[in-house]
Amino acid sequence: MTDSSAPARLRVAPSPTGDPHVGTAYMSLFNLAYARKTGGQFVLRIEDTDQARLVAGSEAQIYDTLSWLGLDWDEGPDIGGPYAPYRQSERLDTYRPIVDRLIEAGHAYYCWCSPDRLAQMRKAQEEAKQPTTGYDRLCWGKTREERAELPGFSETPVVRMLIPDDVELSFTDQIRGLISAPRPDDQVILKADGFPTYHLAVVVDDHLMGITHVVRGEEWISSTPKHILLYRWLGWEAPVWCHMPLLRNQDKSKISKRKNPAARLLWFKEEGYLPQALRNFLQLMGYPPQADDAEVCAFEDFVADFDWAKVNTVGPVFDVKKLDWLNGHYIRSLGDDELADAICAHIDAYQSDELPGGLTPRAREVVREAVPLIAPRLTVLKEALGKVRFLLCEDEALPVDADARAKVATDAESVIQASIEVLSGLDEFTTDAMHDALTTRLVDEMGLKKKLAFAPIRVAITGVLVSPPLFESMEILGRESCLARLRAFVA
Repeated sequence: MTDSSAPARLRVAPSPTGDPHVGTAYMSLFNLAYARKTGGQFVLRIEDTDQARLVAGSEAQIYDTLSWLGLDWDEGPDIGGPYAPYRQSERLDTYRPIVDRLIEAGHAYYCWCSPDRLAQMRKAQEEAKQPTTGYDRLCWGKTREERAELPGFSETPVVRMLIPDDVELSFTDQIRGLISAPRPDDQVILKADGFPTYHLAVVVDDHLMGITHVVRGEEWISSTPKHILLYRWLGWEAPVWCHMPLLRNQDKSKISKRKNPAARLLWFKEEGYLPQALRNFLQLMGYPPQADDAEVCAFEDFVADFDWAKVNTVGPVFDVKKLDWLNGHYIRSLGDDELADAICAHIDAYQSDELPGGLTPRAREVVREAVPLIAPRLTVLKEALGKVRFLLCEDEALPVDADARAKVATDAESVIQASIEVLSGLDEFTTDAMHDALTTRLVDEMGLKKKLAFAPIRVAITGVLVSPPLFESMEILGRESCLARLRAFVA
């Protein structure tokens, strides 16, 4: 176990190749937790060496989503720091001398094999069902001129590591103990375009930036022997390795944006999950609660309890139902004004096209008044608009569900006419006054059961059979709108 009293430096290094992956937030959370636990630093680095896969706007999305989650970094491309630059494409001059050093020491060599030649080699290995696959070292030990005389020559070479026969395949992991990885092949460390591959850049940058703990997904276990070799060849001290379990779909496959919309970090914002709920959920994905009934856990408490020995080693199943439960809890823990602000912000950002004219000042006030009515029934912010839409639309534009209208057709007209009469004569148009007066008229005097008595009113006012509390909603709408809707229903 490492000394948790020594300040640790940790990093997350996403690639801006599309919508940020939820795994980026998952890894950031655990990196940040240990940095805060030890009083160290959390670094954000952008790994953009694969220029062909870069997506415009992706880097900004990484900043926005991690900031939204409250996973704030101490150093990064956007804020700088003592080890700048933090974007790999701006560090190319750093990598080339390292590559030359490895070549001179005999730990790396030039490879002139064309992509076609490599594809043919892999196909032949597969057809022969070779137990060991990978690069066949055709270029190793050859000069450029010697290699040019052979088929499949490319003018611009890459540089490969020369993996020794006695490469050590076992290493100690802070989470998993002693583990073994498969034998690596001669990995490319410098591409033909002059950019380093991940395997070289990550080692060089982690060393130069003083990273003490490398926390990443378990899919990188197989690459760790290559990284340990580079540290050894360059005379550098290797970091502590911490390989986290992967997030998995219900079928136990690795969570991916192709199979699961929840793999996109932006999806959680679009659906209306609160950042504190998603943080709490991701904590539970990799770390057990302090007690069976303590699944709700603030980030500060998570940090205080943090211990690598408690991290799960089995890939957790991404259960959105658990996230829904957590989000409902956090929604109901907000004050009414705070929740109203969150709902309005979500509508402005993601649902404004569903509301003609957007949220007017009056509509915002209506949302604020309705929050106490809908909060107990909310799972995500996205649901709020559907629950308050009847309060925001014009009286004459209220859509009435056909099935709901059909179910209250019997005696609906007499109920509505009596309700219009009662509501028109009320001195105070309040929840209690409406409830008492209509109960007296419809239940006591007309002999109707409450459920049958109020159902036609609900459909006339809201357009549906199931809605937020009826009389509280009518008080928000006001007498004029309620009477207009009741009259329109029987017209």
